[in-house]
Amino acid sequence: MSEADLIDADGEPPAILLTGVGKRYDIVSCFAALARTVAADPSPLAPALYAAHVRLAPPPIADPAYVPFLEELCERERVGAILPLTDLDIELLALAREQRGLPSLVPSSEVARATYDKYEAHLLLTRLGLPSPPTVLPAADLSALHYPVMVKPRRGSGARSIHLARTRAEAEFFVSYIEEPVMVQRAMQGPELSIDCLGDMDGRCLNAIPRTMLESRGGESIKGCVIDDRELIELGARVMDSLRVRGPATIQVFRDPELGLAITDVNTRFGGAFPGPAYATDPGMSYPELIVQMAAGEPIEPHVGRFTPGHPFTRYYWQLELDEQMRPTGREIVPGDPPERR
Repeated sequence: MSEADLIDADGEPPAILLTGVGKRYDIVSCFAALARTVAADPSPLAPALYAAHVRLAPPPIADPAYVPFLEELCERERVGAILPLTDLDIELLALAREQRGLPSLVPSSEVARATYDKYEAHLLLTRLGLPSPPTVLPAADLSALHYPVMVKPRRGSGARSIHLARTRAEAEFFVSYIEEPVMVQRAMQGPELSIDCLGDMDGRCLNAIPRTMLESRGGESIKGCVIDDRELIELGARVMDSLRVRGPATIQVFRDPELGLAITDVNTRFGGAFPGPAYATDPGMSYPELIVQMAAGEPIEPHVGRFTPGHPFTRYYWQLELDEQMRPTGREIVPGDPPERR
């Protein structure tokens, strides 16, 4: 299907398919306000399904039927771009793009594989001359490390099973305690920061928006503020251009008083603090708006550093009531917007 085929007679943009939507109602609802949006998640109680125009339960990611299911869905719904909202299928979507032409807005399969494995990501960043904290595997001489260190799963997410070790004995204990492959990384000091980025279909960085991480839960930022930090903006653009990332990415860094900036994670998907760049971008230039334009074949010029800093955001939980047919009832516990401040 060509890009021209995606625009129907009424000039409607192609649909956007989001996989593994989970609780990301904010992301799905933003896309649904712009274009026909299809949400896929194996759980019928995934809240974000109910923000989409079409909701489906795909086969498990490990099932050979997963990619054919997405292919059929793309054809039927005229999907112009697929975005994963978890790490689990990014590499699979990248391979499907390379081998079968699936319109996945993800990096190459090589980059997807490396960034999903934190140790491989460290090696990749180091090869490209990008700053990464000193990192070793457990077989290294742990007595030679600079302590404290972090012992963390190589394929962990959501801050799962990450432990601070102040001595070699503690590091060896956590290495044996965590029941999956781990790595040992120097514990960074100073503030933790993130850079929310977007790449175009050719892997050029379109924008890089840094923010503070004032509070996180389960590895996901729930409070923060967009900041105008030229060093972070330039680093985000360097990472995106070096890795040729298509679509969104969140780059997590520390500004260590001794080492300077060092990258601890490159997540090639939307991050938890999606509201930050959504509020900060200029009108008509939010990442969902640009993605809908790219899905329709429209070229986007890079505008790195173009945003408005200074507005903090705070995230919270809400809920949906469903009827017997699993349809939203529309009933709210407390209707209306937040009250005016008195």
